[in-house]
Amino acid sequence: MPALSLEDAIQQAGGTVPFLRNHPALPHTFPVKPEFSNWRSEQRAWRETAALLDQSHHMADLFVSGPDALRLFEDIGVNNFSRFAPNVAKQLVCTNPDGYLIGDGILFYLAENELDFVGAHPTIVDWVHYNALTGGYDVEIERDENSFDREGPPKLYRYEVQGPAALAIIERASGAPVPEVRFFHLTEFQIAGRPVRALRHGMAGQPGFELFGPWQDGELVRAALLQAGAEHGLLPAGSRAYSTANLESAWVPSPPPAIFTGAGMEEFRRWRSAERAGSLGGSFYSEQIGDYYTTPYDLGYGAIVAFDHDFPGRAALERIAADPPRQKVTLIWNEDDVAGVFRAQLQSAQPAKYMEWPKARYALFQTDAVRAQGELVGLSFDCGYIYNERAFVSLATVANAHAQPGTELTVLWGEAPNSRKPTVEPHAQVEIRATVAPAPLGSFARSGYRSA
Repeated sequence: MPALSLEDAIQQAGGTVPFLRNHPALPHTFPVKPEFSNWRSEQRAWRETAALLDQSHHMADLFVSGPDALRLFEDIGVNNFSRFAPNVAKQLVCTNPDGYLIGDGILFYLAENELDFVGAHPTIVDWVHYNALTGGYDVEIERDENSFDREGPPKLYRYEVQGPAALAIIERASGAPVPEVRFFHLTEFQIAGRPVRALRHGMAGQPGFELFGPWQDGELVRAALLQAGAEHGLLPAGSRAYSTANLESAWVPSPPPAIFTGAGMEEFRRWRSAERAGSLGGSFYSEQIGDYYTTPYDLGYGAIVAFDHDFPGRAALERIAADPPRQKVTLIWNEDDVAGVFRAQLQSAQPAKYMEWPKARYALFQTDAVRAQGELVGLSFDCGYIYNERAFVSLATVANAHAQPGTELTVLWGEAPNSRKPTVEPHAQVEIRATVAPAPLGSFARSGYRSA
């Protein structure tokens, strides 16, 4: 029996919002240990020494080659491609015809006519794949799914070495000075006698490198990195700590994708399987899926948008660019109110929604209501605990009038009514006070590592 299309699944559920809010998808589990030591120490490592993070399993690669490979991405991305060349990478951002965000990922320009698009969520990878197949491009496609959807090992290992000691560790492991390389540019060196490609990168607000190469070399390279990093305090980080790294660098991993409305989008939904649709959760509720959408400007991608070429949503974004109504912030949740959520687990017959630590997101598309004096002023997405700041935070987009650091807002936590997702137990909604802070939260993350 052929797989049910996303469009058919939505129709059977009676609409997009009921389909997504009650979708049974549980969080993916991948073959990376949750903790190698403990997630608090592993979070500390990328701030104080260095952490080794394994990205080999949770992202998919879409290798696109051929004469039209670059043109494909130029046609669907909002980015400026005028200086894009081999050995450079960029954060590709795609929008629907109305200018709302479909998703983002990292595009590697490996060699002439050879590109690799890496995405953490299948929606954006599917969107690129669909356009490559249906747009009349002269390209060849090879897709390597993440380890949840693939049988056997990945094609590539992909590691991050991040933190103040990252450069010293790479030099020790490679036995030579690291070549001078600019942020988001690629270089090459050898580790354990194996060739390694490296992206000058930063995660969790710290400087470092993303290393990748053939899967069969991965264990040798990993062992050499750990040996070289022992004297520098390098710690391997498990999946629990890794899941929080974006909270420090202020990347929103899974805003609801704008694929459910817009001219021409139904064809994509009929092409795409419903199996990996993702689930919608949180206190914000609207029967209109468009109310969950964001624009690139809402999430801090305004500097990426370039009106020097045509792409889906250009006209809409030109109008929004003149006066974007929202901006990305970090919300620091009130410690007494957060403690109250846990106190309610012991004292209340109908407690608040349980908060998992260090990451409290209980749906792929977590969307909580942000209020000022009872009025909706924004949406809160990813949320969790940053040990380095001793703070529970979320990443949010809020109206400009409420985006000044120090502004006091509230986040509504929990669902009403409770959805049927397996991650949702019977609970009561509660209001949690939150203070607006910059995004990223740390000053070095905001300004230092991109030019380091």
